Amino acid sequence: MPKSYPEHKAAPMIRSAITGVILVILIMVIGISGYMMLEGLSFLDALYMTVITVSTVGFKEVTSFSKPGEIFTVLLIIGSFGIIGYVVTMITRIIVDGVFTHYYKDNKVKRKISRLREHVIVCGFGRNGMQAVADLKDYRKEFMIIEKNSEIIEGLRRSDEYLYIEGDATREDILELANVENARALITTLPVDADNLFVVLTARQMRPDMLIISRASDDNSDVKLKRAGATNVIMPDKIGGTRMARLVIEPDIVEFIDTVLLQPSGVRIAELSCRDMAGCFEDKSIRELDIHNKTGANIIGMRNKSKEYTINPASDTILSPDHQLFVLGTDEELENLKELIKKGV
Repeated sequence: MPKSYPEHKAAPMIRSAITGVILVILIMVIGISGYMMLEGLSFLDALYMTVITVSTVGFKEVTSFSKPGEIFTVLLIIGSFGIIGYVVTMITRIIVDGVFTHYYKDNKVKRKISRLREHVIVCGFGRNGMQAVADLKDYRKEFMIIEKNSEIIEGLRRSDEYLYIEGDATREDILELANVENARALITTLPVDADNLFVVLTARQMRPDMLIISRASDDNSDVKLKRAGATNVIMPDKIGGTRMARLVIEPDIVEFIDTVLLQPSGVRIAELSCRDMAGCFEDKSIRELDIHNKTGANIIGMRNKSKEYTINPASDTILSPDHQLFVLGTDEELENLKELIKKGV
C-alpha cells in the first residue's frame, strides 16, 4: 500500500491562498459578464470597468451607467472588497513567513529521507539528541531527526547539514515518513519517559528486528521500556553520577577510556564481524593467526553466538564465523584486520 504522509502545515495556508485567487478570478468573470450584458460594453471596456471597480482605484467610467448597471457596480464592490482583502493578506503572509520556501525545503528533505538506507532515526533534538547527532556525524553515519518543536525545526531548516521531519515521533505515520523500514537503528531522547515508551512500542511493532535505544529518567522506566521493545535503555542521570564518582576514585582510567572511546579518529575501539571470515582461518587460534604482528590491531574482547562476552580472550581461542570481535587500533590497523579476516592474507 502507498504511504499516507501527514500534511505539511503550510498546505492549508497555500490552499486558502489558491481558493482566494480562484474567487478573485470568479468575481472578475462575473464583473466582465455583467457589464457586457447590462451596459453592452466590449470585452476590453468591461474588463477595464471590472478592474477599477474591484480595486476601488476610482478612475473615470467608460460610459454613463443605467440604474441596473449602477446597482450591479455597488454589489460588485461589496462582493469583491472582502475577497481582495483576504487574498492580499494571505499572499503577504506567505511571502513574509517564507511559506513557499519552507514548503519546498521540507519536501526536498523528505525526498532525501525516502532514499536513505541503514540510517539512524533520532527522535528529539534536545541535549541528548544533539550529542547523539554530533557523534553520528563524527563517525560519518547517516541519520535524520524527528522533532515537533517548531523553533528547533526552524533552526534545522536553516542548515544544510541535517535531514529532519517536523512531527510527533510517537505517531506511526511520522515514523513511516522517516523511512523506518530501511533504518538501521532508532534513538529516542524525548524528555518524557511516557513519550519514549510510545515511540519504542510503535517502532518495535513496525520493525521487530531494528536496534532501538531509548533515554529514561525515572528508575522504573528502564524496565518498562525494555518490555516495550527497547534494545538498550540509557539513564543519563545515573551515568552522570557514576562518572563523577569514577573521576574521584579512578580519574586517570576514566580519562584514558574517554580518550579511546570518544575520539572519532586515531586509536579507537571498533567492532568487527567474523561472518565473512576466510576459509583458511577455520579452526585457527588467535595465536596462529598472528593478528597483532600482521595488522598492528589488538583483540580486546569478543562475543559468541550466544551473546556471551569474553574480555581479553586467550591467545589459544579458536575463532569462528559466529564471533564478533572488539578490536583496539588505528583506522589503518582496523582496515588491515578487516582485510585479513575477509581474504586471509
